[in-house]
Amino acid sequence: MSHAHDNSNTSPIARAFTAARREATGLARYPGDQPDTLSAAYAIQDDAIALWPDRIAGWKLGRINAPHDARLGAGRLAGPIFSRNVWLAGQDPTTFGVIDGGFAAVEAEYVLELGETAPDRDGWTAETAAALVGRVFVGVEIAGSPFAGINAHGPAVTASDFGNNAGLILGGEIADWTSRLADLTCTMQIDGQIIGRGGAASIPGGPLDSLAFLLNLLHARGRRL
Repeated sequence: MSHAHDNSNTSPIARAFTAARREATGLARYPGDQPDTLSAAYAIQDDAIALWPDRIAGWKLGRINAPHDARLGAGRLAGPIFSRNVWLAGQDPTTFGVIDGGFAAVEAEYVLELGETAPDRDGWTAETAAALVGRVFVGVEIAGSPFAGINAHGPAVTASDFGNNAGLILGGEIADWTSRLADLTCTMQIDGQIIGRGGAASIPGGPLDSLAFLLNLLHARGRRL
């Protein structure tokens, strides 16, 4: 579990973001110099994780589109999902809070649950990562940040504030996922109207390549999955 703490070496950006999240207060501007590399962004994120009084239940992954992917040297970004912000979908709608003046959105997701703790190493591929997966679920990511412009200043800014994550609604398990994963599709509806449609192939390499990316990233950051 990560325990809240503060010291003079902690990023003031991390302190500002975590304070704004705790107080549910919007930020009109980015609270400091914007990071322009993913290493700088993850340094801020790691400081914020250390300040946040909750344990990490999982990680979200987002795509980095061209031309940012070539400049940053990565096609994805990651952010923590904390245990108190994971809800199980039921018969009734799931309610959750958003920050007035901040950013909020929902995204359909495929959620991979590992059947074991991943060995602490690098060099993961989609094929080797697949052996770790125990179950796959549908889900909804609650994207959220105190900073309304979190997605308007490039992926490094997005990554710096928990990857623009505010929670996860965990839905039903997908049966026989190993034979179906590449062909799975889903739709997002609001009040019965379809507003988005996609699938497991929407991101190059699919969910298993995303898992391999995350395993390698966390190893480089001194973390395990």
